[in-house]
Amino acid sequence: MKNHFELFGLVPAFSLDPGRLDLAYREIQARIHPDRFAHAGDAERRASMQWTTQVNEAYRTLKSPVLRARYLLELNGVDPAFETDTAMPKDFLIRQLELRQRIGEAKSGSELDSVARDLASQRGEIESRIARAIDEQRDFAAAKPLVRELMFFERLGAEVDAAHEALDA
Repeated sequence: MKNHFELFGLVPAFSLDPGRLDLAYREIQARIHPDRFAHAGDAERRASMQWTTQVNEAYRTLKSPVLRARYLLELNGVDPAFETDTAMPKDFLIRQLELRQRIGEAKSGSELDSVARDLASQRGEIESRIARAIDEQRDFAAAKPLVRELMFFERLGAEVDAAHEALDA
């Protein structure tokens, strides 16, 4: 079985062209979509459903920077073990607490938008560092703590979204 990158004809790398991924995904879906097999036999319909499920999972993994980075670590023999390896640098944890406090104290959408911009900026920096570690240096062990940081920022982004929804309610 091909890995997710091979499936879409992409080079295994953290940095990828989202347009190429989307195009490859649409091309594959056009060939294997279950609707094309509506009048086929049971085995062909089942195979189409299985392929569609695998292609959707691969696409979802490569589309998400966090999932793509985790997948690359695993492909290259680095066990992320994020559930058991919970140590983080003190300055990073302090920054997380400050951001959570800003989210909790935000009284308006514009205050939350400010936090979201800060998060986007910090995420962009971490993604650049992950790209350097994985794509340029091929140092997957060095990328591991950066991927963990990116996961924290993704969760904070979800908290900002939830806070926006709470303000709108």
